[in-house]
Amino acid sequence: MDNFQNLNNNNIPSHIAIIMDGNGRWAVERGKKRFFGHLEGVRVIKKIVESSIKIKIKYLTLFAFSKENWKRPKKEVNLLMKLIISTIKKNQNHFLKNKIKINIIGSVSDLPKDSQEAIDQMVEVTKNNKVLTLTLALSYSARDEIVDAINNIIEMKKNGNIEPITDKILSNHLQTANLPDPELLIRTSGEKRISNFLLWQIAFSELYFSEKKWPDFDEEELYMAIFEYQKRERRFGKTTAQINNETI
Repeated sequence: MDNFQNLNNNNIPSHIAIIMDGNGRWAVERGKKRFFGHLEGVRVIKKIVESSIKIKIKYLTLFAFSKENWKRPKKEVNLLMKLIISTIKKNQNHFLKNKIKINIIGSVSDLPKDSQEAIDQMVEVTKNNKVLTLTLALSYSARDEIVDAINNIIEMKKNGNIEPITDKILSNHLQTANLPDPELLIRTSGEKRISNFLLWQIAFSELYFSEKKWPDFDEEELYMAIFEYQKRERRFGKTTAQINNETI
């Protein structure tokens, strides 16, 4: 089935978030070192970015490295940091040519200095691009993000802000304040959990769990996820009758 032909172009999610899982296991299954899977995973990112632009997705957020990932073997972490730098530098012209804006969430200060500098430069040179906002979650923890937002709001109140805390105020203090909430969250590798990713932002997101490990994820599977999204009725607590403006 050609899933691209089956998509409703009037119902493409504007923001898709992806937990890119399974790189290491994919490599081990092929008798290779885990890092080989990460190299393949980078190639897939470029393909999915191109596919997203093709169908006019405006925001793509990728869970690249979690706070918990620092617990992995030091050698693997060091190689991942080098891969992040080399990938960003290698793709600068690609980002500019395709008008991709790079956005970062997470504790970037946890990263090595050269990684921070490469990221800062890429964010700066792409800041005016409008076709796709590509957000990379690096050293990211949703719980930490929420705690930081609450602490910032508490500090505001100490300085005389007496407004009650609302969901909008909290959202405005998250690192994703400049992004709409994702309509669709995809996780690869057959795992069915959220893993501390965008816990606040995905409150009403549709979830799609792919059996494919990230290096095997492709354009066809992306379209399948969107096709499944389009088949679902998004009610946000309402009834079907209310959505259709029918008399109850």
